[in-house]
Amino acid sequence: MSEHSVSISWSHQEGEFLKGRFSRVHTWKFDGGLEVAASASPSVVPLPYSSQEAVDPEEAFVASLASCHMLTFLFIASRRKFEVVRYEDHSVGHIEENEAGIPWVSQVVLRPQVEYAGEHKPTPEEEAEMHRLAHEQCFISNSVRTAIDIRPGSDTR
Repeated sequence: MSEHSVSISWSHQEGEFLKGRFSRVHTWKFDGGLEVAASASPSVVPLPYSSQEAVDPEEAFVASLASCHMLTFLFIASRRKFEVVRYEDHSVGHIEENEAGIPWVSQVVLRPQVEYAGEHKPTPEEEAEMHRLAHEQCFISNSVRTAIDIRPGSDTR
C-alpha cells in the first residue's frame, strides 16, 4: 500500500533532566519539509516545561481524525455530485482513565458544518449517510479504538 513518515527531534537545552524539570518542546518534520513546533500539553506537563503555542500529541490525534473524516466526506460528496464549498469542524477529544488508571483519548466528537453550492443539496438523511460512510472509510478512524461521535451541524466554539 503506502508508507508515511515523520521525524521528531528534541534535545536537552537547560533545566534538570533527572528531576523532570526540562522542556518538552520538540519539532515534527514531515516528508514534504514542513516543520511544526510540538510539545507535551500544558494540561499534562506544566509551563514552562511545555508550550501553549505548540501542537501537542492529543491535539494532533484529534486533528488527524477530523481531517481524515473531512477528506473522506469530501470524496463521497463529490462522487454523489454534491458541491461542497465550505467544511468546518470544531472537534474535541476527551481524555479519561482506563480500567488500569492510565489516561487515554476515550472519545473524539466531530462537529462538521458543511455548506453546499447550487440547487443539488443533500437532504439531512443523505448528509448523515455520507458522514456514516466517511467514518467507515476513514483510514485513521479504522486504526483506533477511540469512540468517534459525529454530530453534523453542531458548533460549540
